[in-house]
Amino acid sequence: MPPPIDDRPYHHGNLRTALLDAAERGLRENGADQLSLRDLAREIGVSHAAPRRHFPDRQALLDALAEAGFGRLDTTLRTALASAGEDFPSRVRTTMTAYTRFATENAALLELMYTSKHRPGATRIAEAAEAPFKLMSELILQGQEEGALETCAPEQIGIVLFATLQGIASMINGNFVKPELLDGLVETAVEQFLRGARPPAKDS
Repeated sequence: MPPPIDDRPYHHGNLRTALLDAAERGLRENGADQLSLRDLAREIGVSHAAPRRHFPDRQALLDALAEAGFGRLDTTLRTALASAGEDFPSRVRTTMTAYTRFATENAALLELMYTSKHRPGATRIAEAAEAPFKLMSELILQGQEEGALETCAPEQIGIVLFATLQGIASMINGNFVKPELLDGLVETAVEQFLRGARPPAKDS
């Protein structure tokens, strides 16, 4: 008996986008280990060979997800900053809130983004990650220029800020803290960050 013929369409109106959308849903629901090009093709209704036009293998799909994730993170942070005030406290508060919301609403994607970024050969992902991290670095420099932060190495201040954000997100994603407490935790973290990182008062 001849093998069954796969009569599903080879073409799709926007196959790459459809695959990435389906892959992100699968990532969120089942984790990266369960993603399969064949299963995704079946889900969106194309032949099992069609996805390979855009992604030669599963790793290429995961890399594309991670790269797109950093692009979305950058857009999220820049959109938030556009609505913030010009003063540094307002801008850092807005950025921290936007980051932690992204990190808690896209927990599986964020984990993939950071693990993929450090994989050997993941040049495109590392380049995509530069934009949101550059934005955060520029924010730290603004705080130093305005006198809101100490003038020590901005990288160290940025690491402390980033560790705070990741800590809050990790506690919520790990179900140690209720999601509805996020905004209050960020507000407290901002106050403590600004108070702890401000320059020491000059002797009069």
